[in-house]
Amino acid sequence: MEKTEKMKEVLEEETILFISVLKWIAFAAFIGIIVGFSTGLFLKTLAFTVKLTASHRYYFFFLPLALLVSSFLTMLCPGSEGHGTEKVIEAIHRYSGKIKPLVIPAKFLATIVTIAGGGSVGKEGPAAQIGAGLSSLFAGLFRLDERDRKKLVICGISAGFASIFGTPIAGALFGVEVLYVGGILYDVLLPSFIAGMAGYHICLAMGINYFHHSLGVIPAFSESFVIKTVIAGIFFGICARLLIEVMNQLKKLDAIFHWKPLRPVLGGLLLIFLTFVFSNQYLGLGIETIQRCLEGGEIVWYAFLLKIIFTSLTLNSGGSGGIVTPIFFIGATSGSLFAKIFGADPSTFSAIGLVALLAGAGNAPISASVMAVELFGSKIGAYASIASVISFIMTGHASVYPSQVLAMKKSATIDVETGKEVETVHPRLKLRRKSITYLLAKIVKKII
Repeated sequence: MEKTEKMKEVLEEETILFISVLKWIAFAAFIGIIVGFSTGLFLKTLAFTVKLTASHRYYFFFLPLALLVSSFLTMLCPGSEGHGTEKVIEAIHRYSGKIKPLVIPAKFLATIVTIAGGGSVGKEGPAAQIGAGLSSLFAGLFRLDERDRKKLVICGISAGFASIFGTPIAGALFGVEVLYVGGILYDVLLPSFIAGMAGYHICLAMGINYFHHSLGVIPAFSESFVIKTVIAGIFFGICARLLIEVMNQLKKLDAIFHWKPLRPVLGGLLLIFLTFVFSNQYLGLGIETIQRCLEGGEIVWYAFLLKIIFTSLTLNSGGSGGIVTPIFFIGATSGSLFAKIFGADPSTFSAIGLVALLAGAGNAPISASVMAVELFGSKIGAYASIASVISFIMTGHASVYPSQVLAMKKSATIDVETGKEVETVHPRLKLRRKSITYLLAKIVKKII
């Protein structure tokens, strides 16, 4: 009798799990199709408007107006400001995944206006936010509970990220990794993969061309190359932290300008001035510069610093758009600089820097490592993974996504409260006198 009851329980469990698998395959595929279509439409509209404005030599003169319009659109619909992915993370952690439907058109239009006017932002954040907004709308229509709505919104992030860059596996992983620093939601892995694959293939069917770059000869394994990769990871982590700190400092502009329209106008004028002083290569997406770095072309050594400034100014002056494409630019150009300093192959370290900056600034080392393989091939995978993990650690308990929840300490020597959002934590040193870290810290302090 007991064996019969036990068998019955097992069969009931397996039946429920089977139904759950079918349910989430169907839900995720549907979300992937919707998000893939919206992303394809977004990319085609963006390409058309950028081509239209870029045909004018001084198109960036429209920056003050573009930032003003973007700022006005996001003021009409709070929640659509910033770089997109951050607001989705915030919605999942604070509002049970609920996103206002008006965020979808507001984010779409504000980003198109910002990038077409020359704003230094990316395209992935809006795609992720639009995808998450559509997922939230779908969850509301079907009256899904809080847990299922959150899972569906995460699928929207994954599908948006996968379809915008043409990296279905990394996109799926990004959606489940970006919510927590040091934690992955395994229960959303299956629907995220399904949504990412569906979104990616819908965009392919719509004729979207993706940025994949096959690297030339990857240096053969050697102790010196591994050491350079480790040092590069440290360097990229410092660059990622610099980006975060500049972004945080320029957020204070909001408190300085009590009359809101003044901020986008002055920010736009400053960007015009910087463009005349340096170049217009730091405006917009900057794909051409990234491509040049990956091909081993010449780039001024301070290019990554200028992109940090241009992007921070755009986003903190009312501009709307993603942060990942600028991170790619910063990573590729800083990788090119690193290669010149250490006499290494610029193409290889530009590629490693591109993903390692994402790993550090976004606290997403796993999806960044997988992205390296999807974008550049399997041969670079091991080196990109080493640099990405080191960059992730070196960035510390900070992020370009301040609503990420801290799930781990990056060092036992640092006292920080886990379970809190990154923007609310205050790390403190907790050195043990007999520890190796304490002794090494004393030595470094004496040297400095």
